[in-house]
Amino acid sequence: MPHTSPKPLNHRELSAFCGQMAMMLSAGISSVEALSILRDSLEHPQAREILSQSVQALEAGESLHAALCAPKDAFPHYLLDMVDTGERAGQLDTVFASLSSYYERRDALAKEIRSAVAYPLVMIVMMLAVILVLIVQVMPVFQQVYSQLGTEMNQFSSWVLNLGVWLSRYSLVLVGIAVILALVLLYLTRTKKGRDRLAALGRRLPGIRPILKAISLSRFADGMAITLRSGLDTDESLELAGRLTESALLREKIEACRRQTAQGTDLGAAFRENEVFSGIYAKMISIGILSGSLDTVMARVADQYAQDASERISRTVGRLEPTLVAVLSILVGMILLSVMLPLMGVMSNIG
Repeated sequence: MPHTSPKPLNHRELSAFCGQMAMMLSAGISSVEALSILRDSLEHPQAREILSQSVQALEAGESLHAALCAPKDAFPHYLLDMVDTGERAGQLDTVFASLSSYYERRDALAKEIRSAVAYPLVMIVMMLAVILVLIVQVMPVFQQVYSQLGTEMNQFSSWVLNLGVWLSRYSLVLVGIAVILALVLLYLTRTKKGRDRLAALGRRLPGIRPILKAISLSRFADGMAITLRSGLDTDESLELAGRLTESALLREKIEACRRQTAQGTDLGAAFRENEVFSGIYAKMISIGILSGSLDTVMARVADQYAQDASERISRTVGRLEPTLVAVLSILVGMILLSVMLPLMGVMSNIG
């Protein structure tokens, strides 16, 4: 009976899996025993299914790399490539430990992005709900008051009232559109193609572009640190780490660096010439090459770019929040004042 394709593991699960594999392999436990122990300790049925397929492949004589490929699309290609490299180099425990740290950082950054975006979105929804209630429910009450007083609303108030009537009339259509938009947003955030399209859109926005660039560079530098630590040469490290970036432009620059280093160009100089890293980071990399600690330098560069991305996200959200509050507050104030001020004038004349 053919195996089904379980849901892929997320970053948090990948980090935990790699960390546990690293501990057991470094303790001298074989790959098949380590996977069997992990499988038996899991309660989630999909995760158990993934490891069950891998254990069966190992027991059939497959390599660990082939065994992890058995549950289709359960593990990222980068992890599979690194496991293959670790097997060939005899450094599986080191590779898994590095991968655990890598996916832990990716999970932390993803959580930070989600938490930073969640508050402005909730605030926008709440303020729009307030404006909608004002337009649909409150404005008709003011219209009745004006009618009883024998006067009419001003032009802006009448326009707002007509908008409320139109929204009420086509409420079912608007709800349908909102549901469709929610499904599209869910698709964009939960699928790889959707995330690629969101990233392509973000690269066109001035405020988002530097954040995405910092994230891409952090992933690339992190990948370089892991691959170099695993014993790969510069060319292989550039090839594997370059797959981690979602930016087509950055991948082209990395490929240009590969061609130059193959011709004998210093890696730091290649990074500077192709504008992959800024001047100070390129100098750090050159020093790392001379001192034989390039993997450590790359890990430090990855951390600094991750911190830079985090700070940029905080600054962007910090500027966005007061702007949203001001704009939406002005809209609510304009709607209320457009009916309250004329009404106060009418009431004073009556008095």
